[in-house]
Amino acid sequence: MKDARLGEFEEIILLLVGILEKQAYALRIAEEFESQTGKSVSIGATHSTLERLCKKGFLSSELGQPTAVRGGRRKRIYTISASGQRALIASRDLRTSLWNQYPAFAKLSLNL
Repeated sequence: MKDARLGEFEEIILLLVGILEKQAYALRIAEEFESQTGKSVSIGATHSTLERLCKKGFLSSELGQPTAVRGGRRKRIYTISASGQRALIASRDLRTSLWNQYPAFAKLSLNL
């Protein structure tokens, strides 16, 4: 694994895989991304990010069962690996640490 860091988009995609569990296939992930963020995403960007996360060792995938709705085609279902979970924890911890060091944030949270 060359780079254990996650970009923001990679982090969101990885989190969505965890949220969607057995429904974590590319089209559903893209739909959930749009639903959660209010931003559109191309299926190509979703596929390339899923492939990159697999190459980094953060995801694994397997083909689901063929369905009549898909003309007998099978969906590729993604699952977070142990290293993917560690990468998410490291990303969360880094962001939390940085937020905790930001003086203006401490002042803002006291006023809320």
